[in-house]
Amino acid sequence: MMTAKPSTQSDPAMSSQTTQWRASVLTIFPEMFPGPLGQSLAGKALEAGLWALDAIDIRRFASSKHASVDDTPFGGGPGMVMRPDVIDAALEATLAPGETAIYFSPRGRVLDQALVREIAARPKVTLLCGRYEAVDQRVLDAREVEEISLGDFVLSGGEPAAIALIDAVVRLLPGVMGAPEGLDEESFEAGLLEYPHYTRPADWQGRAVPEILLSGHHEKIRLWRRQQAEDITRARRPDLWARYLARKTDSKKKEAKR
Repeated sequence: MMTAKPSTQSDPAMSSQTTQWRASVLTIFPEMFPGPLGQSLAGKALEAGLWALDAIDIRRFASSKHASVDDTPFGGGPGMVMRPDVIDAALEATLAPGETAIYFSPRGRVLDQALVREIAARPKVTLLCGRYEAVDQRVLDAREVEEISLGDFVLSGGEPAAIALIDAVVRLLPGVMGAPEGLDEESFEAGLLEYPHYTRPADWQGRAVPEILLSGHHEKIRLWRRQQAEDITRARRPDLWARYLARKTDSKKKEAKR
């Protein structure tokens, strides 16, 4: 079991020279972290100091007697809104010079592998986890907060989204994955969904493994897998397929101009 605990201070392992990437999470539920991030590959990398995690309680920055972080919305309506003064104080104490925070919102750019790689290239990321109805728009504007969405569905708060983003980033960090070359063949890396996988037994309940995978002919296997990936993407994700074709067309045009 991992020993990493929510903290606003760095543990010695986290401060080691091997740390490549740091995530600071602003939340009213710091006990939700590291959660699943303390297990498996992400957890081992956290323990080894390959990345660092700070779970920071937003309530620490509230000035009221009861540490309230929300209030009723101007103009009426359901729910509560997180106060701009509290959120701004939390961001001021957490953001590195020149850093912009990420706020999880249905209005944001949809998270994809390209954006994950972009975030992985940053030395640090501050994730603002909203709760209640929303965060006051003024602090988002004043801090030029970057908004990101996991998709067209609603969560109770930003914490599950933060866990998903961090997990996606950490597995890209050098030294985390056992076979980094395998990252190149995963879904979305080439703009396609991944091809199907098979293992022993070769015949299971009357379903046989495709013969090509037993042939030992690596080039034919590679071509078969690419064809499978294209067929699956075209059938299941026409949006990805359209972007894939557009990129191929652009690449051919650039090559022709050389």
